[in-house]
Amino acid sequence: MTNHSDLLIVGAGILGLSHAYAAAKRGLRVHVFERSATPLGASVRNFGQALVTGQPPGTMLELARASREIWADWQQLAGLQLKRNGSFLFARSEAEEQLLEAFCAGRALEHGYRVELLQGAALNDLYGGQFRHHRAALHGLDDQQLYSREAIPQLIDYLRRDLGVQFHFSTLVRDIQPGQLRSTAGNFHAPRIVLCSGHDYQTLLADQIAALQPQICRLQMLRARPEANLNLQHALLTGLSCVHYGAFADLPEAAAVQAQILREAPHLHEHGIHLLISPTPYGEVIIGDSHDYGSDPSPFNAEQVDNWLLELAEQTLGCRVRVVERWQGVYGARGPAPFSFLEAAPGVHVALMHTGVGMSVGPAMAEGNIARLLEEA
Repeated sequence: MTNHSDLLIVGAGILGLSHAYAAAKRGLRVHVFERSATPLGASVRNFGQALVTGQPPGTMLELARASREIWADWQQLAGLQLKRNGSFLFARSEAEEQLLEAFCAGRALEHGYRVELLQGAALNDLYGGQFRHHRAALHGLDDQQLYSREAIPQLIDYLRRDLGVQFHFSTLVRDIQPGQLRSTAGNFHAPRIVLCSGHDYQTLLADQIAALQPQICRLQMLRARPEANLNLQHALLTGLSCVHYGAFADLPEAAAVQAQILREAPHLHEHGIHLLISPTPYGEVIIGDSHDYGSDPSPFNAEQVDNWLLELAEQTLGCRVRVVERWQGVYGARGPAPFSFLEAAPGVHVALMHTGVGMSVGPAMAEGNIARLLEEA
């Protein structure tokens, strides 16, 4: 079986789907190949947070802002349940509060981050006082959140139904050569091929990917039901995230936050733990995460890490939670830059994320990649 089209994409995670959208909306005939029956990688294991506020000034911030508009388009076109009311980042200590104040007074103004700092009465009024035990809350007005395990299949349905993208699930791609792809579904031909293989660095184009020296990050994740009826409508973070996210991590005030973590909770630094909480449409919350880097993610979770995450979550939420599900998140990490788009052979490109922000920047990154492939840029 031989098929001809304009673009072949390997991988149906958020990067693969974003490239498919960018191409199909331009009228290209697109085929997408995915080895599993439904996407099971980073794009459905994550928090569903599409964050603008946490991105560092420059390319990543620009991509996150542009991606925000693409998500808004998908909300309308694909019927996604997208929360566009922002996130709250809570300061738990004086050092964290001073960092947020410095960010708002400096970088936020200089680079146009849409944020507001809630303190005093404004913080006490938030969710009926549920979070008044914190010192401050940074409201990132441009941040978005969705339930990935439902949103990704919805996006696939839209691309198939309205843009004519053809999907080949449960299909292993065996080989990619310029102009040709061999798979268990047959041989396919197109002048352009894009590999969006997530954290699979060995199945296809292994030598070219190895030159990037990427690693894999595994994360411990939980889904839980709060005992209090919070009706949470925002993604939540704490000052712990400020030493991880580029919008804050290089500010002078971040050093005091990092020093406090090392002094009072070195286990959080050792396991790369910083708290993220995302509400699901069903009254639950997704809680995480830890960060463990290597060439192969260990399949074994540490109960102590889950306990630390739950302790942080209960402190932040101000109530107990009951775990209903546990799993491992995973994403590609630690390449030469936050992401790579390289030409492995004539007409054959590889698109990889090297950080865990594919949901935040992937849609616009793919838009730029397709524009360059078509020599629009």
